[in-house]
Amino acid sequence: MNDSLLLQKGQAILALQPFSVLIGAELHALSTGHCEMQVPITEKILQQYGFVHGGVVSYAADNALTYAGGTALGGAVVTSEFKINYVRPAIGERLIARAQAVYAGSSQAVCRCDVFVMVNGEEKLCAVAQGTIARLPGKETAK
Repeated sequence: MNDSLLLQKGQAILALQPFSVLIGAELHALSTGHCEMQVPITEKILQQYGFVHGGVVSYAADNALTYAGGTALGGAVVTSEFKINYVRPAIGERLIARAQAVYAGSSQAVCRCDVFVMVNGEEKLCAVAQGTIARLPGKETAK
C-alpha cells in the first residue's frame, strides 16, 4: 500500500476513535513504521496550571506509537505497554508526536516517540516515550 493510501486508511481509523475526535487529533503523516500525529492545544485539554494535561500528551504518544507499530506489523494492533518521560510542560499551540518502529517481529514491534509542543513556530521537546505494540491474534486489519 502506498503512503497516500496508508495515510487515508489511518485517518479513517482515527475518525472511529471518539476520544481522538473529541480532542481534535489529526494524523499528518503515515508510512511503514513511521507516524506523525498532531493535537491542537485548546483550553479543554489543559490542567489546573495551564499545561496540556499529561494524559493528553500520553495519548498523543500512545496513538503515534500504535500507528508506527501497526504499519510495521501490517495488521490490527494494540499497545501492550509503554513508558513516557515528560521533559517540559506542554504550553503552546499544538502537540506533535512523531513515532517510529525500531524493531518489528512477527507479533510485536518496539517503537519510540518524541512529543513536541509548537511554540511560536518552534518545536520544543516535551516528552519521550517507548512502547511495545502487539498484533491482535486473528485480526488482519482494523475496522
